[in-house]
Amino acid sequence: MRRLLRRILTRSEKPQPRHSTGGEYRSASYLPMRPWQVRGRQFTIRRRGLDPDEVATFLDRVADDLASVHAELARSRDETARIKSALRHWQSSQAPSMRELARR
Repeated sequence: MRRLLRRILTRSEKPQPRHSTGGEYRSASYLPMRPWQVRGRQFTIRRRGLDPDEVATFLDRVADDLASVHAELARSRDETARIKSALRHWQSSQAPSMRELARR
């Protein structure tokens, strides 16, 4: 069952190869999945196929995990921006005193 779900979930959403252009690691054509996309995913049910309730429960769990990852990523980006800003402020406040030391 897990193998089948994994195959179904990954069939059409293959990640693009990574490249280093800074910032984003995927091509612009690859958009990360959002929780609502996972929750709204529909599957074809065949004879002796998937149990719709199990699939829905699984997708809800994946979507919840994905939502928490997106929230943590946003918090991490905010913290990074705050730290960078504080570092720039500190560097600019230290620049005059460093120039004075260099003159001596």
